[in-house]
Amino acid sequence: MSNYELMVIFTPVLSEEEFKAAQNKYAALVKENGGEVLHTNPWGLKSLAYPIAKKTTGLYWVLEYTAPTSFNEKLKIQLLRDESVMRHMYTVLDKYAVEYNTKKRGGVRSSTEKAEA
Repeated sequence: MSNYELMVIFTPVLSEEEFKAAQNKYAALVKENGGEVLHTNPWGLKSLAYPIAKKTTGLYWVLEYTAPTSFNEKLKIQLLRDESVMRHMYTVLDKYAVEYNTKKRGGVRSSTEKAEA
């Protein structure tokens, strides 16, 4: 089991209920395949760096999870089939990234944030 972070950009035309349903769908997919959802973070509507399918905004969602490595291919297929997904990216997290994310969720400020304050 490895740690992963998934970022998905959904089409901005989704309603709030559809956005939540899509989030629940992929969180359930992780659980069904022997994974565990560690943290979910809906960022909401954000501007895109460049237009995708003539859209300049998208609904961002970040999911941190653990799962077997074979699961990522299943996840990729589901994301590519979903018409509401404009872009997706999953990243393997090393132990330092997992530690950083845990501290961030707990409200611990990093050294760079302390220097700015």
